[in-house]
Amino acid sequence: MREALVVIPTYNEIENIEAIIRAVFRETEVFDVLVVDDNSPDGTANTVIKLQKEFPDQLYLEQRKGKSGLGTAYIHAFKWALLRHYNYVCEMDADFSHNPKDLNKLYEMCSLHDVDVSIGSRYKSGVNVVNWPMNRVLLSYFASKYVRFITRMNINDTTAGFVCYKRKVLESIDLDKIKFVGYAFQIEMKFKAYLKQFKIEEVPVVFTDRTKGESKMDGSIISEAVFGVILMKLRSVFKK
Repeated sequence: MREALVVIPTYNEIENIEAIIRAVFRETEVFDVLVVDDNSPDGTANTVIKLQKEFPDQLYLEQRKGKSGLGTAYIHAFKWALLRHYNYVCEMDADFSHNPKDLNKLYEMCSLHDVDVSIGSRYKSGVNVVNWPMNRVLLSYFASKYVRFITRMNINDTTAGFVCYKRKVLESIDLDKIKFVGYAFQIEMKFKAYLKQFKIEEVPVVFTDRTKGESKMDGSIISEAVFGVILMKLRSVFKK
C-alpha cells in the first residue's frame, strides 16, 4: 500500500475507465487507485475487476448498489481511505478532464509544502478550460465567483473537483454531516476545511472537457449549488 490514494467515482464510464487507470499508473508510482462505481449498467466495474489482475496491489474497487450521487461516493471513499491509513487522498474524474500528469503537482503541494488542501484550479491564472462551450465556461466561472463572494473563501476555483486532501483534514471533518450529494459537495468540503483554518492552495491546471461518454451535469446540480451555498453559509454563521 502506498501513502497516497486517487479516488475515481464512476457511473457509465466504460469508454474511459481503463485508459484513465493506466494513465495514472503510467505517470506516477506514488498512488494507489480506488474506483467507486455506482452499479454502472455499461459494465464499468467489470473492466476494473479485469485490470485488478494486472495491478493487484494498486487498484481497488468499491461497488455500490445504486446511483447515489458524487458526494456520497467520495464520502464512501474517504472513509475507506482513512481505515487503510492513507496520508493523502486525491479526487479526480474518469473522463480525462483532469490530466493525470497534474496529480504529482497536487500531491507535492501537500507532501512537500505546508499545505493541507491543494486544488487543481481552472481559474488561478486566467481561464484554463478547453473544449467547453462559452455558456458553460461562463456558468462555471461565475459560479465560482458567486461561491467565493458568499463564503469569503480566498479560492478562485471553488467548484473544482480535482483536489488533494491531507489525512488530518478528512479526519477533522464530520463526513456524516456533509449535506450536498451533487457537485456542490466540492464546495462544502472546501468550506469545511476553510472554517477549520486549514491551509488551502491552488495549483493552475488546464481542464479539458470529455471527448467520450456523457456529462453528468444537470439543472438540479446547479440549483443545489446556487441555493445550497447560501444555506451552508447561514448555518456556519449561526453555529458561531
